[in-house]
Amino acid sequence: MIRASFDATFDGWRAAARQLLESGAEPDSVLWDSAGGEQAALDGFAADAPASPIDGAPSTRFRVPRRFFELAEAAACHASGERWALLYRVLWRLNHGEPHLLEVAVDPDVHRLLRMEKAVRREVHKMHAFVRFKEVEGEDGTAHYVAWFEPEHPIVERATPFFAERFASMRWSILTPLGCAHWDGESLAYSPGLPRSAAPGDDALESLWRTYYRSTFNPARVRTNAMRAEMPVRYWRNLPEARQIGELVREAPQRVRGMVERQGLPPELARPPRRGQDG
Repeated sequence: MIRASFDATFDGWRAAARQLLESGAEPDSVLWDSAGGEQAALDGFAADAPASPIDGAPSTRFRVPRRFFELAEAAACHASGERWALLYRVLWRLNHGEPHLLEVAVDPDVHRLLRMEKAVRREVHKMHAFVRFKEVEGEDGTAHYVAWFEPEHPIVERATPFFAERFASMRWSILTPLGCAHWDGESLAYSPGLPRSAAPGDDALESLWRTYYRSTFNPARVRTNAMRAEMPVRYWRNLPEARQIGELVREAPQRVRGMVERQGLPPELARPPRRGQDG
């Protein structure tokens, strides 16, 4: 058994995988150890390009579909401990008689890889949608914005460039148990994860979020199943506006009746969808 020790990043895995592939190590012979190990300085794979020699060894031409790199970079952000072995197994198969493997969506390895990529993509989307900043005073007396988020997968480095572009003029930090991101107005920096107690408490911005959500809530279009699908309950405790959902849903029938009466519409239109009804 070969122990592949590497740092738990896509680049760390790629360097180790390149060396293993060059040496002919079969997937079942490799034990992936992401505790962090010293890696040789390797160029790594390049999408759709041949590999370069390693330590003076004869060059072996490996061609890897660009699609594999797209999937692998996302899957590397999945929480599953199986991801590294899965990525190497798919990489090995692509270079040992199955160059079109990724086109076989029903293959168990490909199916699992696609599910990982989809889960990570969805989690990034949720982070973009549900991060809520709170204003705190920085050490120099200027405003700093801090948010707390609890991702299911280690996606912080993949997801936070979005915030650097969107809030480029703010100084902010996003704290999570799986890693933290910090923007100083010029560059992103990352640090280890923190506990929930490190996040700031309520501030005026939370009140603004709650006011905005209440003003845009449409009681005539309440579909709680769809709401939970788009805003899973596990995110609610960190969303200031989510504290009002139960109250707003309970008030929905009465508010709809009031809307109908004010507009002089037929009484049958005063029946909002039942709780959980999506149609």
